[in-house]
Amino acid sequence: MTEEAVVVATQEMPATVQSIRDDLTALGVAPGMVLLVHSSLSSLGWVCGGPVAVVLALEEALGPEGTLVMPTYSDDLSEPSYWKNPPVPEAWWTTIRQTMPPYDVRLTPTRGVGVIPECFRNQAGTLRSLHPSDSFAARGPRAKTIVSEHTLDFPMGDGSPLARIYDLDGRILLLGATFQCASSLHLAEYRAEYPKKKQVKRGAPAAVEGKHVWMEFQDFDWDDSDFSAIGASFAAEKTGLVRSGHVANGTAQLIPQRPFIDYAVGWMEKNRQ
Repeated sequence: MTEEAVVVATQEMPATVQSIRDDLTALGVAPGMVLLVHSSLSSLGWVCGGPVAVVLALEEALGPEGTLVMPTYSDDLSEPSYWKNPPVPEAWWTTIRQTMPPYDVRLTPTRGVGVIPECFRNQAGTLRSLHPSDSFAARGPRAKTIVSEHTLDFPMGDGSPLARIYDLDGRILLLGATFQCASSLHLAEYRAEYPKKKQVKRGAPAAVEGKHVWMEFQDFDWDDSDFSAIGASFAAEKTGLVRSGHVANGTAQLIPQRPFIDYAVGWMEKNRQ
């Protein structure tokens, strides 16, 4: 969506740091929370200050004792034979594996997660996990606990920031985003047992002792095609756990991560054949 289209679509006045903070507080975002945010800036309408304003509003709503977490994926640092959006010619694969610059926690940009996480990862005091393709960034008292031990194998599993948020009884905020974006459901996939679950080998460029190497790791063949159905079912069956409302010009949902993942494990084991 162009900025002009966002301006036209914005109802009444533009959003500000204060108005977004007030909307978040009304939704249930509270001081001291551990909050994993999936976001779409354009869905919020025109925001005075853009992604900076959203980050500041989130941090004000959480207060100094709260911890803000966002996905900072760089999935272009991955096995090129799996690429679909877009695919590349097979003749390119070897060149990509040999020359793709390795992951750098400060230099490597995000991809596919929007401008708010890209802004957040560059904020002073933000820590970013070291996984080359599936990193998360966090800022606040629990940030180091969440991002410091991100395992290379199964990066959405029990060695991931998602699992640390689960341990800390954190919340998920879908800020202008949908359940399709709720990557916590990958942790449910990791924990669930169902017939079509498939383990695969992935890869990413890395720098080892100053040398460029292609590092391989184990993962599952993730499937997000039913995430929206899982989210809708959880919201319908667990009445009152999902808090819905408006933030700026967009919709938002606040979800307790632990019961959501526990529910999703059972849902997958029952419905994925």
